[in-house]
Amino acid sequence: MTTAHELAVPVPYQDPLHQEAAQWLTEEAYLLDKQRYDEWLTRMTEDIRYLMPVRVTTAKAAGFDTLPGMSHFDEDMYALRKRVQRFATEHAWTEDPPSRLRHFVTNVRTLRTGNDDEVGVESYVLVFRSRGDVRESAFLSAGRTDLLRRVDGSLKLARRHIEVDESVLRMQNLGIFL
Repeated sequence: MTTAHELAVPVPYQDPLHQEAAQWLTEEAYLLDKQRYDEWLTRMTEDIRYLMPVRVTTAKAAGFDTLPGMSHFDEDMYALRKRVQRFATEHAWTEDPPSRLRHFVTNVRTLRTGNDDEVGVESYVLVFRSRGDVRESAFLSAGRTDLLRRVDGSLKLARRHIEVDESVLRMQNLGIFL
């Protein structure tokens, strides 16, 4: 299945719009690694949709590799705020002790959407996660398709679709943001 992003013409790397989008992703990775989640939320639009469907392994002829209606994440701003608020409580056992995180963002492609206030961005992310002293560290590799929207002069995340590269996740839990 061909997506709108696959048909779009990429913005040249030297274009200021590409540079701005790539810097946005780099700054976002910094905030996530430092677990500055309240500040991270300010970089979202109020109508954000943050989605990570469940991947499955199927025959090529099946025509799908995600389960319809099944997601690890399918969150709006309300759900994202609640998750961030929960991190500040004693009930956030998935992140107590806090994970040590490193988000590596690469292969950034910026795509014009036809709307001057929005830009499509594709990227790959590799997340390293370490928790405590006795558990093995974990990696999660994924591709992301984002929609960034200009609001009051700044880019904000309006949509994120995350496709993990494994159908069986090797992390103990998904108490982190990608």
